[in-house]
Amino acid sequence: MTGLARSTVSQRIDTLKAAGLVVELEEAAPSTGGRPPSLLGFNADAGLVLVADLGATHSRVAVSNLLAEPIAETAAETHIDLGPAKVLSWLEKTFEDLLEEIGRPMSDVRGVGVGLPGPVDFARGMAVNPPIMAGWHLFPVGDHFRTRYGVPVLVDNDVNLMALGEYWVMAPKVEDFLFVKVGTGIGSGLILGGTLHRGAKGAAGDLGHVRTTSDEAVCRCGNNGCLEATAGGAAIAARLRDHGHVAADTRDVVKLVQKGNREATRAVRAAGRLIGQVLASTVNLLNPALIMIGGDLAKAEPQLLAGIREVVYQRSTTLSTTDLQITVSSLGDRAGVTGAGAMVIDHIFAPSAVDHVLAAAT
Repeated sequence: MTGLARSTVSQRIDTLKAAGLVVELEEAAPSTGGRPPSLLGFNADAGLVLVADLGATHSRVAVSNLLAEPIAETAAETHIDLGPAKVLSWLEKTFEDLLEEIGRPMSDVRGVGVGLPGPVDFARGMAVNPPIMAGWHLFPVGDHFRTRYGVPVLVDNDVNLMALGEYWVMAPKVEDFLFVKVGTGIGSGLILGGTLHRGAKGAAGDLGHVRTTSDEAVCRCGNNGCLEATAGGAAIAARLRDHGHVAADTRDVVKLVQKGNREATRAVRAAGRLIGQVLASTVNLLNPALIMIGGDLAKAEPQLLAGIREVVYQRSTTLSTTDLQITVSSLGDRAGVTGAGAMVIDHIFAPSAVDHVLAAAT
C-alpha cells in the first residue's frame, strides 16, 4: 500500500515499538495458512495529555490518555475574571493533584491543551481583547505552561474545542457541521471539510456578536442588539430577575424551565428563535449537515431546540435543510476537554512532528 520496502516498514515499526507507541496486541490476525500474523496497535497509555476547559464561572480539568479519553478529571466553580495569575495557579495545582491521584509522574506528560472563553490568537496562544476576561488580554498562556512543563502547549477558544471534541468521537464522521454553545454567552465552532475553521486571525464563529434585533440591550462587546445580549443565558436570567424570579445565571434559568415555570419556558423558546435567525443565515451560507447545540442552556433542550428549529427550517433554503439535523451535544460538559486532548494529540503525532516525538522517546 505504501510502496515502501518491507525492511523500511519493519524498521519504522521497531522504532515505534521501542518508543512504546506501538504494541503487539494479544489477539492474533486470522491465519491464511501457517502461523497467524500478530496484530499491532497504538498504545494509548504511552503518555498523558493535560487538558482544561476554562469557563466564565466553571471549569473542567482532566488528565487524558493518547486517545483523548479522561483518566482522571474534576469540575469546579471558577471565575475567569480573577485574572491569569490566580486562575492558572489554580490550574497548575489541579493538574498536579490529578497526576498524583493516578500515580503518574510529570515526565509522562506529552502536551497541554487549554480552552479559554473568549477570542484567542491560536498561533500565539493568548486571548485577544476578551470581553469577560479582565487582565487576560495578550497574556502568554501558551508560553506560561510551555516554560512550566517543557512540552507542546496549545490554546484555543473553548467553543472550537467543543466542536473538535464532538468531531473526535463522532461515528460516522459528519465532515461539515456547526457546534453552537449557548451559555452565559453564545459562540460557535465550525468544522468544514473535516477541519476546524479558525479564520484568518482565529476569530471565526463569533456568532454571539451578530446583530439580531433593534433591541438597545448593550452587549459586553460594547455594541447594541447582539445575539448574546438578547438570547444568551445571562440576558435571559436578567430579564427573569426583573420579573421577580430567582435567576442568578444560566443554570438557574434551566432549573426554572425544568420546574415548569411558564415565563422561563417562553423566554428560552424566544431565545431559540433569535438564535435560529442567525443560524438560518449561516445554514444558507455554509450548508452544514449538522448543527449541534451545547452549553448550559442546551439542558433546556425541548424549548431551546424547538425555537431554533422553527426559524431555521422556515428561513433557510429548501436544499440546505433537506437533510439538516439539529441536535444537542453528545458529550455535554466533557466536549471541551475531549477537544483539547484531540487538538494536542493531532499536533504531537502529525507527520511533521512525530519524528521529534520518537527522537525524544528513544
